[in-house]
Amino acid sequence: MANTTYSELRRKEIINICDGARLGCICDLELDDCTGVISAIIVPGPPRFMGLIRSPEELVIPYCKIQKIGDDVILVQADGI
Repeated sequence: MANTTYSELRRKEIINICDGARLGCICDLELDDCTGVISAIIVPGPPRFMGLIRSPEELVIPYCKIQKIGDDVILVQADGI
């Protein structure tokens, strides 16, 4: 993921390769305090009320679960989500 900005990451859709589900786009990152390395990506929870209102829950996907970062999508192996 060299030379990729947060702005670029935010525009990519997250796809779970386990079931093909679209999880949304990154809303935040979790960083390791000591190293400054990304430890997880955070995606808003599933939409509620006809897709108009977002759930207050967030999906925290560990960085090790990212399989591939493409031009338009990020493929993750998110078992059990």
